[in-house]
Amino acid sequence: MSTLIKTPELPESVDEATLLTWHAESGSTVYRDDKLADVETDKIVLEVFAPVDGVLITKVEEGDILKRGDVLAELDEKGSGSKKSSSSSQQTADEVKPAEKPEKAEAVEQDDHTKNEEDLQEWNVSGEELKGLSPSVRKMLQQHNIHPGHLSGTGKSGRITRQDVQRFLDETPEAKKNLGLGNPERVLDMSVANQKALPEKSEKQDPPYVRRVQMTQLRSRVATRLKEVQNTAALLTTFNEVNMKAVMDIRSKYKDRFLQDYGVKLGFMSFFVKASVEALKKFPIVNAQLDGRDILYQEAYHIGVAVDSPRGLVVPVLRNAEDMNFAEVEKEIRELAGKAKDAKLAYEDLIGGTFTITNGGVFGSMLSTPILNAPQSAILGMHTIQERAWVENGELVIRPVMYLALTYDHRLIDGRDAVQFLVSIKESLEDPAQLMLQL
Repeated sequence: MSTLIKTPELPESVDEATLLTWHAESGSTVYRDDKLADVETDKIVLEVFAPVDGVLITKVEEGDILKRGDVLAELDEKGSGSKKSSSSSQQTADEVKPAEKPEKAEAVEQDDHTKNEEDLQEWNVSGEELKGLSPSVRKMLQQHNIHPGHLSGTGKSGRITRQDVQRFLDETPEAKKNLGLGNPERVLDMSVANQKALPEKSEKQDPPYVRRVQMTQLRSRVATRLKEVQNTAALLTTFNEVNMKAVMDIRSKYKDRFLQDYGVKLGFMSFFVKASVEALKKFPIVNAQLDGRDILYQEAYHIGVAVDSPRGLVVPVLRNAEDMNFAEVEKEIRELAGKAKDAKLAYEDLIGGTFTITNGGVFGSMLSTPILNAPQSAILGMHTIQERAWVENGELVIRPVMYLALTYDHRLIDGRDAVQFLVSIKESLEDPAQLMLQL
């Protein structure tokens, strides 16, 4: 009896995914609830777990593109053991079963490698040299008469994947492929005449100092969306500067008590989120979206906060930020940032934002023009804080200053509204009492 493992349920707006990582080898024994694989979409990473005990037989390679309903693997439940035991007899049975299954899996794998001996002899590749390769990889190698010894695997534990074979085909001159059939030693035995027959370089061949890596689903989708925004929206950016002394004084005075009472540090982002919410209330057009010839006015304030993750920049959403206090904002941001770091963000964490804040200052950016997070109509860019000369009450003083940037869709938002919106944020940050009083 076998169980098919299919592509996990994809979000409604996602059509395909990529098999990111296998956490178990093909032919190995796995148990119910063991983590088998990570599947990456353009937004999140989905985890695949074993529904039953069995021997894993993988059907796709790391890096393969998956559609809804595609089969990732098969679990052979024959003779599968169990992790848990409640008696000595059960423990003995468990000890025997795992020992049996690898032998069966090995036998199946060995049969698979040697079932076409005539083909292998003609191909000049032994079954032992094919051990560990998936059926799809073996098929590609045999079709193009390529010896696996020519390839360097980029899969788990150095396994050769279909992408490795395709890369070899794309980057290797045709004459070299034809002369290098079968045993790789034949390439070393080529005569000088044969070597002269080789073309100098294939058009698709990269220079030796270039390392080609396939884009992740996330990076590919980000690239597509950003280009779509540039092609469709009328982007314009307005700038201002804000004296951060008042905010920094509050943080310095209350940070210890805040941490003690709420269990989270008081950061800058909560001030910017609350200041943005108050400004959005005053200028609802900045919180609106275009839908054809219609304007959709959002009656809630779902603030996207750009955070870094191992997969790239993601923008989880603080829902109904207008109902949160400073501590709740900081806790939610910390939780979402932790989920992003551990690739645990759910699809629901990333959708429905009405306005986005991105902080390039944490990386040292002094000034930038952020790009819209479609279908939103505006995005606020924060930057690094620098001590600068500042005129205050007619005197020149040194103050911690941050440049702010608001990029907006000029098709919907007039320059007057954009500038006044940014001024509202500036005033709230320079006089934080306004945030507490919601003035």
